[in-house]
Amino acid sequence: MFLVGNIEPTMQWYKQLGFESRYYPPGFAILRRDDIEIFLQQQPGYVAPNDSGREEREAWDVYIVTDNVKALFEELSALPGVKISRPLCRQDYGMTEFDVMDLNGYRLVFAQPTPEK
Repeated sequence: MFLVGNIEPTMQWYKQLGFESRYYPPGFAILRRDDIEIFLQQQPGYVAPNDSGREEREAWDVYIVTDNVKALFEELSALPGVKISRPLCRQDYGMTEFDVMDLNGYRLVFAQPTPEK
């Protein structure tokens, strides 16, 4: 669950990523794309705490495994207003990943197991 200060712009931002949303007043929404669900809870005026080392260590908030990470990377990279914070890259632990930062500063990692050569 992501805490957000204003739920409507957050729902709209995720819509451009292909998520459908269901709003449940007061201040709760479920975002869904395929089998992925992200819950939002509005807390008026909420601002995420400042953690100066968070960005440096690329700490993520949600890790989403997909079956075609390259196509998803191309799709999301083409969208205005979507910040790719880490490009598509292979990891030593056998995954290919990329990161997106949402408008509230949450980091989403999209990943797929890297095929063996």
